[in-house]
Amino acid sequence: MAKIPEEVIETVRTATNIADVVGQYVQLKKSGKNLFGLCPFHEERTPSFSVSEDKQIFHCFSCGRGGNVFKFLMELEHVSFPEAVVKVADFSHVDLDNEYRQDANAPAVNSKTAQLIDLHEQAAKLYHHILVNTEMGQPALDYLHNRGLTDETIETYQLGFAPAQRLLKPFFEQRQADYQLLRQSGLFIENAQGDLRDRFTERVMFPLRNASGHVAAFSGRVLKKSEDQPKYLNSPETALFTKSRLLFNFDLARPAIREAGEVILFEGYMDVISATQAGVRNGIASMGTSLTTEQIYAIERTTDHLNICYDGDTPGQRATQRAIGLLREHSHLDLSVIQLPEGQDPDEYRRAHGDEGFQKVMQSAKETPIRFQLRYLRRDRALETDSEQLDYLNEALPLLAQVNEPVALDLYLNQLATEFHLDKAALVARLKQVRQADGAQRERQRHQAAAAPTPPPVAPAVTVHQQQRPLTRLERAERLLLYRLLHDRNVWARVSEVPNFCFVHDDYQVIYTLAQGYFQTHQVYQSAQFTDFIQEERLQQLVIELETTISLAAVTPREIDDYLSVIMDEAPLEAQLREKKRALSEASRLGDTDQQRQLVIEIVQLEQQRQANKQV
Repeated sequence: MAKIPEEVIETVRTATNIADVVGQYVQLKKSGKNLFGLCPFHEERTPSFSVSEDKQIFHCFSCGRGGNVFKFLMELEHVSFPEAVVKVADFSHVDLDNEYRQDANAPAVNSKTAQLIDLHEQAAKLYHHILVNTEMGQPALDYLHNRGLTDETIETYQLGFAPAQRLLKPFFEQRQADYQLLRQSGLFIENAQGDLRDRFTERVMFPLRNASGHVAAFSGRVLKKSEDQPKYLNSPETALFTKSRLLFNFDLARPAIREAGEVILFEGYMDVISATQAGVRNGIASMGTSLTTEQIYAIERTTDHLNICYDGDTPGQRATQRAIGLLREHSHLDLSVIQLPEGQDPDEYRRAHGDEGFQKVMQSAKETPIRFQLRYLRRDRALETDSEQLDYLNEALPLLAQVNEPVALDLYLNQLATEFHLDKAALVARLKQVRQADGAQRERQRHQAAAAPTPPPVAPAVTVHQQQRPLTRLERAERLLLYRLLHDRNVWARVSEVPNFCFVHDDYQVIYTLAQGYFQTHQVYQSAQFTDFIQEERLQQLVIELETTISLAAVTPREIDDYLSVIMDEAPLEAQLREKKRALSEASRLGDTDQQRQLVIEIVQLEQQRQANKQV
């Protein structure tokens, strides 16, 4: 990719509000001057991810990641800096020369992940070509047309067909693809002799894209029903594809989810695709009917409200019941259930009632999870008998015990009392007993958990939370002065007059030196711009940390003098310590034990002096 000039990068940066870009991936809410949301780089329940519109930077106070809008996309979508610039330019409708767009949408070819993505992208193009341009793909194309899909929809989702002829292996062999890469791709099945053959044959192919829009796997639907073949066959898990993390259509639906303020969870791929064609573009599907915690976290970062729209048949209703329980346990999402009439699935309903009818039912058929569960409990019950009515009420009241909203609870109790000709007071009394029993059970479980032996701690595979080390008085002064230097040219001029000034800690001095070069070509300090100027990631993160953790009032001359006094007073001490430690290392190398003893005594004395200076 051609090197993008600094002035072009700056044009893209100034045309973009980082909150708008981050908001496509993270649900942000205003809190004070900044916006906060759940960090997209790790799982969390309490929002610690901050976006500053004033400074055009992001920072996670938990995992420590931070940077400007380009850094955000580089980290999240694993793209290079030029690719991130192009993506941001496209988002902000900034025209770029074609030379800067060369290979912008393709990952760099120097990683195994990128090579696997490229394999899957090529496979998707081949399957799509076979579907729309060949005779062998015509039956599959007819099938999709008969399902009501248009050519435009087929193109949007790059649907394809894997024929019986097993064309994928020779396709890659002609391109001299690496054998080991093919083995690891999941696109092939390997026999005992090491020979590879196409995994997918005689199946309509659904490319499964990750959150960045790259093809990571496939799901193939049989074209002809077979007793010995599953209806859907998915790629195995690979370095690219983890079933528990991927949500079908999430990459395309995310803008619509933001706009609508809600997401619709469908049961299958065809339901999502059919809904999108009907104009309902905020639909997604899990990989199977069971949501995972990873998928729930991804949804929570995007919206507060989820609508479950599974099939209306018995398995679909059972799956809805399971999903409600899982979502209540593992999320804070506001839930609704879209209950389609006549036991239909969403795709069937759209074909029967048209796009407009489908759009209307997506709004009009919503009900609360409690309402769905109360109705679900009625299935296969003969409520004409007293025993069935009592059984139903004994199962319904524990559900109502979960309702904390007084008006909603009163509504449900009134409905039950009216339907079964009961005194509402009797239901209220019984509900109180249920809640007391639930509370007693939770208390027993709490005591049992407290009495159980504590298992040995297990070290986490990845440490998420930053360890906030205590800062010495010197380092606090250095950080505050550096912050003032970057933000106030009067402070810069004041410090420039100090003879032989330098920071004690190397990182702060390097940033100060880089800032000198930055201000030679930039009149005004912009933190988002300066982080790109620095380039070294460790120093970038330090600047972001300063920007997001320091907030000072108007500067005073006394304040700057205090910082300088601390730094200048302690700089000689730090220099002595470094020199003594260097000399000790040299004495150890030469085997001079007398000199070692003397140096150790001097170092201890200097350390004691430094320790005394740490007191604020």
